[in-house]
Amino acid sequence: MAKQLYVNLPVKDLPRSVDFFTALGFSFNPDYTDENATCMIVNDDAFVMLLVEPFFASFLPSDATPGSGNGVIMSYSVDSREAVDDTIRKALAAGGSESQDAKDYGFMYSHSFRDPDGHVWEVMWLDPAGAPADMPAPQ
Repeated sequence: MAKQLYVNLPVKDLPRSVDFFTALGFSFNPDYTDENATCMIVNDDAFVMLLVEPFFASFLPSDATPGSGNGVIMSYSVDSREAVDDTIRKALAAGGSESQDAKDYGFMYSHSFRDPDGHVWEVMWLDPAGAPADMPAPQ
């Protein structure tokens, strides 16, 4: 049985976040949606729970605050290099901002954006043929 992955992210304005990610083509599970949270569907086994900040904070130890911990970069793949660029255009048009310049490694192409709450999302295309056999290991 495949394990399911749930990433929990704090957001300031839940309707704004839903509108933003809907513009990028994501859908939401209405069974796990209320005024405090929604479940964004990435695929059959991966989900992003967008939680309004006070609700998100209720899951943290009492001495922690949202955003005070380690940073996270969410990455997801798309079907082509063009789809990477198209997703970035949609993210910028929907209220996001560019995080870093596009990176082209030949076998992998990526670009990243920040959503309206400042979370970094990397969108990538991976060549189905994989990395070249003679490519040096990352340092």
